[in-house]
Amino acid sequence: MASSSSMYSYCYYGWKSFNDDEDRPEKPRRFGVTEMRSPSYSLFSQNTLQDIFESMGQFVDGLKFSGGSHSLMPKAFIKEVIDLAHQHDVCVSTGDWEEHILRQGPSSFNKYVEDCKQLGFDTVELNAGSLKVPEETLLRLIRLIKSGGLKVRPQFAVKFDTADMPVSGDRAFGAYIAPVQQNSEFIEDVNLLIRRAERCLEAGADMIMIDADDVCKYADSLRTDIIAKIVGRLGLEKIMFEASNSKTSEWFVRRYGPKVNLFIDPSDVMKLECLRGHNFSKNCASLLNTSYYLL
Repeated sequence: MASSSSMYSYCYYGWKSFNDDEDRPEKPRRFGVTEMRSPSYSLFSQNTLQDIFESMGQFVDGLKFSGGSHSLMPKAFIKEVIDLAHQHDVCVSTGDWEEHILRQGPSSFNKYVEDCKQLGFDTVELNAGSLKVPEETLLRLIRLIKSGGLKVRPQFAVKFDTADMPVSGDRAFGAYIAPVQQNSEFIEDVNLLIRRAERCLEAGADMIMIDADDVCKYADSLRTDIIAKIVGRLGLEKIMFEASNSKTSEWFVRRYGPKVNLFIDPSDVMKLECLRGHNFSKNCASLLNTSYYLL
């Protein structure tokens, strides 16, 4: 039976077996991008990030401050984190927090973009769902961010609504029957989402983020029809999918190959890199499922 260290070596260097014309490109990468969320759900410290970057930094293309976490941190600390990421050639995104800024008026958004640039952020994310602004306003914000010298990435989600239907069967006249969830229906047509995303790209957006909710949150209930339609219309290079767990990441790589762009949890970085390689094995999968770091 192979030892843990030999299995680790096999997994770690699996992608090195690519043919010369298929080798993993060096950073900055245009495709096969791996972005991870900041470890805000645990202890977010520079030591945590430094451990991740020193052990797996060559596999990480981007870091996103999740859930507006940067709004609660001192600017000096944010800058230190961003500088640490840049030392490992990792780009940094704001995450979606701009909807709270817009409530303070148009001038506050200009200041927000300027502050992001001064702190060293590379990308400003615009959550089209939570912003709730007209399409032309969204395009104007994209142009404003681009004119400020930053990259911009709109985030879209396909939302479903669950129809509430009464239970069939005999009941007394006028008796109340609690509604039971029966089926799901589109609220937002996927063609509309794609058209809006295309306009954002035309306005200068660098990439489109597709939220996991209702589309690819769980590996056993993926809306493969929606994913295929988005990829077919927008192309792999211009889309990043949120993969909420390692099984979803595996599905994306097996279906669309190593060039798919994914946003993942820090604990899934090493496994995803193994998945992008040609020599992925079940032994590698089982090993990486059990630990955060492989030391």
